[in-house]
Amino acid sequence: MDQGNYSRVAEFVLLGLSSSWELQYFFVLFNFLYITIVLGNLLIVLTVISEPALHTPMYIMLSNLSVLDVFLATYATPKMIHDFLHESKTISFEGCMAQIFLLHVFAGGEMVLLVAMAYDRYVAICKPLHYTTIMNLCKCTGLVVGSWVTGIMHSLSQLAFTINLPFCGPNIVDSYYCDLTLVIKLACTDTYVPEVLMLLDSGLMGVTSFLLLLISYMVILITVQHHSSVGLAKAHSILTAHITVVTLFFGPCIVIYAWPFSNFPVDKVLSVFSTVFTPILNPIIYTLRNKEVKSAIRKLKIQYVSSKLLSQLSLTR
Repeated sequence: MDQGNYSRVAEFVLLGLSSSWELQYFFVLFNFLYITIVLGNLLIVLTVISEPALHTPMYIMLSNLSVLDVFLATYATPKMIHDFLHESKTISFEGCMAQIFLLHVFAGGEMVLLVAMAYDRYVAICKPLHYTTIMNLCKCTGLVVGSWVTGIMHSLSQLAFTINLPFCGPNIVDSYYCDLTLVIKLACTDTYVPEVLMLLDSGLMGVTSFLLLLISYMVILITVQHHSSVGLAKAHSILTAHITVVTLFFGPCIVIYAWPFSNFPVDKVLSVFSTVFTPILNPIIYTLRNKEVKSAIRKLKIQYVSSKLLSQLSLTR
């Protein structure tokens, strides 16, 4: 189509999770889950910031993971919760492009950060005597900043070939947010090339990061196995939980973005896992099971209660 002879759509219509009205009762559930995600992850960030003993590479990365999880849940979940209560589910063209951009910034950044965290654990377990030399604060900062920069660059590359596509209708997106794989198909032109670019970008990034994580976990397990059976059992328990969360995060991304030429009926369910359930599981698996973090949270709670008591005493005098 001649791009000079079309009128670009002003908004997109989101069909949501389902057309069934009974599903609207999930409003309460998703509202509760979103509040839990925000409060739980912000508690971790506050705990790491307030406790000097946690100012180490591992916990700095974990706090950044919590920040990314909050953003990853926020780019679409509040809109989804809002749409549960409204029959008309629309989003402006600019809002749609913003959702695509933010999703790939945070998801891409989290992929790279998870790989960096696996590398940190590999150095700590496989090269413990050189850990402080290899994983110093400077390298940790570089890995964290690198994850954010990679996410931004990855997202810009996706948006570059999407925002200039001619969208003249239809404008119905069968999802609860602007999914790049679905939005591209609405363009009034042949979308084969954009879909191939998406496959090379998002699909390759997701598959590569997932394989790097699995390889690092396997190396860690093999290394621990040669030291002690007790350490192997503990490492196996921890890494099994990590692999579960990583699979829940990467699985939907790989299925949705590595096969962009067909739309699976379960795509919306998979998207919920990566944008709602994974941000809840991350703090539980990676952080709240950790003794040092739980001790720091108790200390933070005691400090908060003490400050409240002191403020009440000062008011009564």
